[in-house]
This record gives sequence, C-alpha cells and structure tokens, in this order.
Amino acid sequence: MNTVHIAWFRRDLRLTDNAMLYHALREGIPVLPIFIFDRHILDRLEEKTDRRVAFIHAALQDMQQQLMAMGSSLHVFYGTPEEVFTQLLTEYRVAGVFTNHDYEPYAQQRDARIAKMLLTAGVALQTFKDQVIFEKSEVVKDDNLPYTVFTPYSRKWKATLTSSDVQPYPATAYYTHFYKCTPVALPTIEALGFTATEMPFPVKELNEALVKAYSTQRDYPAIEGTSKMGVHLRFGTVSIRELAQKALVLNDTYLNELIWRDFYHMILWHFPHVGMGKAFRATYDNIPWRTDMEQFALWCRGQTGYPIVDAGMRQLNATGFMHNRVRMIVASFLSKHLLLDWRLGEAWFARKLLDFDLAANNGGWQWASGSGCDAAPYFRVFNPRLQTEKFDKDLRYIRHWVPELDGFDYPRPVVDHDMARKRAIDVYGKALKP
Repeated sequence: MNTVHIAWFRRDLRLTDNAMLYHALREGIPVLPIFIFDRHILDRLEEKTDRRVAFIHAALQDMQQQLMAMGSSLHVFYGTPEEVFTQLLTEYRVAGVFTNHDYEPYAQQRDARIAKMLLTAGVALQTFKDQVIFEKSEVVKDDNLPYTVFTPYSRKWKATLTSSDVQPYPATAYYTHFYKCTPVALPTIEALGFTATEMPFPVKELNEALVKAYSTQRDYPAIEGTSKMGVHLRFGTVSIRELAQKALVLNDTYLNELIWRDFYHMILWHFPHVGMGKAFRATYDNIPWRTDMEQFALWCRGQTGYPIVDAGMRQLNATGFMHNRVRMIVASFLSKHLLLDWRLGEAWFARKLLDFDLAANNGGWQWASGSGCDAAPYFRVFNPRLQTEKFDKDLRYIRHWVPELDGFDYPRPVVDHDMARKRAIDVYGKALKP
C-alpha cells in the first residue's frame, strides 16, 4: 500500500500558485491530486445543461493534461465526499489531506464531517487560505469587530496589504513530488448526468487594456468593459493573487471590485445567517413581500416591458452572464418595483449564473433590496428609464437582446414606475418602523 498525501481540489482548479498544493508537495511525500463531483451538490442542479459542470470538466481536463506530462494523473470521483474518502483510505496509506478553505455553509459542514472522519483514521485535514487575499478576521476594526461598511473596510484592507500577500506560491518547484501512476480516465459529462454545450467560456488571460479603462467603461453594458474573471475566480482557474497584483498596477477601481469580493466572503464568515436565507438586517425579514408568481415568471423570462430589465434577464438566461450594472437594475426592479422577495431572485441567479458565488450573489441581492450590510437605502429605487438613458442611451445593448423592442409583440410594462416606487417606499417604511 503506497503512502500519499492527498491534494483535494474544490474551487481552486489550477496547479500553479495554489496554497494547499504548495504545502502538500513541499513535504516530499507523493501527492495524489483528486477532485470530487459531489453528489450532494450535483443532484440538486435542475438543469442538465448547467454550464458550470462543463466549465469544471474542461478545467479538470486541462489539469489532467499537465499532470500526465509529469507522469501523474488527476483522480476524479463522482459520489459523496464521505464515500470517496472511505475508498481512498482503503486503497492508500494516507499521511495527510490538504485542501483550501471554503467559507460557504455547506462547505463548512462538509469539511467538519470529513475532518472528523479522517481523524478517526488518524489522518489530519489541513486547510489553507487561497481564494481571497484576506479572510475571516484578518481585516477588522480597531476593536476587533468585523466591518459591515465597505469603504472603511477597503481602506483597512489596503493599509494591511503587503507584497507578501500577493506573492504566488511556488508550487512548480516541487512538481516532481506528484504521485506517479498511469493516467486515470475522467468521467464524461454524460456519466455525471449532464450534457455539454458548445458555448465558449471567458478566456483566462486578463485583458490589461480593458482593466486600464475599467473606471470609465465598466458601467456600459454595450461595451466589453468588464473582465469576466468572475467564473475563473469562482472555480479558481485563475489566482486571486495574480489578479490583485495586476490590479494594483493597472486600476484602483478594478482593485476595489476584488476587495468587494473579500468583503462579502468576510461577511459570510462572520454572519453565516446571510447564507441561510436570512436578511443581514433582521428587520428586513418583516417586509410583507408580494407573492405574484406570474410577475416573477415574467421577470425570469425578460418579459416585464422594461427593456433594460428584459435585456439583462435574457442575457443571463442565454449566456449565464449578466453585466454588473444591469445586475443591480434587475435586482432592484424585482425587490422594489415588483415587491417580490429578493431571495427569489437570488435563487434564480444561483441557478443561472456561470460565475455564481454564494457570498457575492447574496451580498449583491441584499445590497439591491436594502437588507444587506452597506446596502442601498430602501427609499432608493432605480428608475429603469433613467438608467437606460445614462448607460445605454443608444439602445445598443437593449436592441441586441430585445430585438422586438419597437414591435407590437413587445409587452406593455408589467407595473407603472411611479406607482411601484411609491408602493415600495410605503411598504418598506411601515415594515421597518422601530
């Protein structure tokens, strides 16, 4: 029976600049790299063409090619983590299991179960920070309490940052320590119960010219003005340290977007109730949301009669991506114009977004609805017409996704803006009275 360290990949699908992989390899014991298509997660996915599964599969194939060139192989499993580690403990003498931190509630529970299971077998589960620059309580107020407002958090984040925080982990120096074996075939997407699509994924290479112009172009959905690095950060095919290093040189506004990501992961860690269906501000759970599922369905399909909202929803449904500015507009529209529970929208985004990340998705939805930390005040209601005039005045984005805009078949507005704004302010105001 061979002695190995196990490197358990989750949302860190790369061999370079990977914290847990570096720590596993440098000890000298052969490292067996594994990935688990977790049935606890996959079995809940309703759409069998979910492109996130295809993205993961493509990333694993890329890693496999790199490992095969070194005489090693990625071992990919389809099952529950408990089943997989039970099998591994019978096939290998496991000296240690290495993985990177994951802050989501399910991941915390999973890791606790696996750590307990491994400990019974005399094996330690070692975890490392990798998907953020600062985590947990590394950036806190002077009284050691967590920040709940972004701007002072970002100032402290920048004041805390040193060059070592963005230095890559030199895992490449220890690649000879990968476990040597014949290649192990990856399960096909079809074997996982899913179907691949031909739609391409965003490229991994950061467009530096785009980032330099990010401050002036990021709010215009008709322009390719955002980096589309979200999916690569979500699944770790690109290192956050690499992006932060470049942002420090190229554009402070882009750096702030990376800091927002750290901020929301910190919030999820300190206030886990936000990831369990609760408002950050408890009083917002008192709002008597409407339950008009027909209007929700119109919002989902992009048939509200508000062109900027419909364009965004159609872009999301067709591509798994929605422009950042438009995400705010459609989220505000659902929770304020339609007065429907923001959790409905959060769940729809979780189902559709290629770059879905619980911390960021929840943070964005609670910001738009007013219930989150550092959120837009409840009486701030985006006017879709004014947002269009400001950010898509030539209707290039809208006409791309709503080609029937000027035709008789385009629906009338599902709700009147002035009435909806007044209703939202009135309902919110009454519910939030002390």
